[in-house]
Amino acid sequence: MTSPASAPTGSSRVDASRLDAARMRKISLASVIGTTVEWYDLFLFGTASALVFGKVFFPQFDGAVGTILSFLTFASAYLARMVGAVLFGHFGDRLGRKSMLLTSLTAMGAATFGIGLVPDFHAIGIAAPLLLLGLRVVQGLALGGEWGGAVLMTVEHAPHGRRGFFGSMVQVGVPLGTLLANGAFLLMAVNLDSAALLSWGWRIPFLASVLLVGIGIYIRLHIEETPSFQAVRQDGAKARIPFFALMRRYWRQVLLGGVATLSTGSTFTLMVTSGVSYGTTELGHSKSLMLWAVMASCAVAFLAIPFFGRLSDRVGRKPVIFAGVAAEAALAFPFFQLLDTGSTASVFVAYGLMTVAFSANYGPIATFLAELFGARVRYSGLSVSYMLSGLLGSATAPAITAALLSATGNSSSIAWYVLGAAVLSLLALILLAETRFGDIDEPGPVAPPAGTEAVAKA
Repeated sequence: MTSPASAPTGSSRVDASRLDAARMRKISLASVIGTTVEWYDLFLFGTASALVFGKVFFPQFDGAVGTILSFLTFASAYLARMVGAVLFGHFGDRLGRKSMLLTSLTAMGAATFGIGLVPDFHAIGIAAPLLLLGLRVVQGLALGGEWGGAVLMTVEHAPHGRRGFFGSMVQVGVPLGTLLANGAFLLMAVNLDSAALLSWGWRIPFLASVLLVGIGIYIRLHIEETPSFQAVRQDGAKARIPFFALMRRYWRQVLLGGVATLSTGSTFTLMVTSGVSYGTTELGHSKSLMLWAVMASCAVAFLAIPFFGRLSDRVGRKPVIFAGVAAEAALAFPFFQLLDTGSTASVFVAYGLMTVAFSANYGPIATFLAELFGARVRYSGLSVSYMLSGLLGSATAPAITAALLSATGNSSSIAWYVLGAAVLSLLALILLAETRFGDIDEPGPVAPPAGTEAVAKA
């Protein structure tokens, strides 16, 4: 791995641009707002899947089967996310980060608004869930390109020694977006009866997203291209087909990075979708209580994620991420034991503890993944690796946990699933080397060493 002291000439040309604090705040704000909008749209669908979609779009099936089918529709976006990661990654590495961010945000907004207009099953029959599925796929394509570009906008602009902190600011978009999504549904649930919520109330949060999208597009129009990409463009170092170059040189980093990130998706999806469904259908908690628990967790994550991102700048990415994943594994069974007590206070304690563990894992992971790849294929590498983790973990977690619970009737089966994902992430993380001291402007790619030893950007 190249040390800062031996940074190439291209790096020295762009270092000065990273010292402008006001410019860095503007870029960070643009990325946070954009990812907040994207994750609001994404998790709005997840909340609706847990609370209403089974009855609105799959009413011909009983409660458990309808919930599983709605979660499978939720999972369809993760396949599309992988396609979006390759597609947007290609153009992000060829044309630049900014243009892809504008395209992805526009596509996400249009799809989310469209979901709010889809007639229910009673109105148009099987066409209703098919339309829902199609729009969900568009959401996935858009998010596949959104996250990686937003991360690179901050990480590639950030001054050396603060990449972990600024990369974690992009991650704050997840709890903020989830907070808005659940807050919107909570507002509907509190003010509407069940019939009104199922009839038209659930549509309002989807339609209202157009306001957030407009704000996000306006802000992103006024941000600049990253110094790392500008250096690659000026040096004529762009890869002809970035995905092929990525898989030829960095396939180990892609696979191990995806597995190392597996537990972030499975844990968070557990809390915001499966946990809500389990708490309402199996334990008899009100929808409002479970949504409040999720919202309180998002408030904790809003503070904890940047804290752990900053900590990773001081002690390294791997120690912080490793501690977070290990804590998720340790809390897998206690999380459900606390929920099963039926106590309102225990619900909030369970969610709070798991959120802190998740934040330690999730805060530094974006910067860690970005630093695994050379600048000329970084958009592709970061996006594909992260979306792979979503495909392996987040995509199937709600359907698998619903099926496990239906088959066993015991929450411990879900805890074993969470524990298994955490163990796999720990094993992959061990095989990856620390990235904190690498040169973010190194174009790469350089072939990684053969064998099964720790993998790092050469």
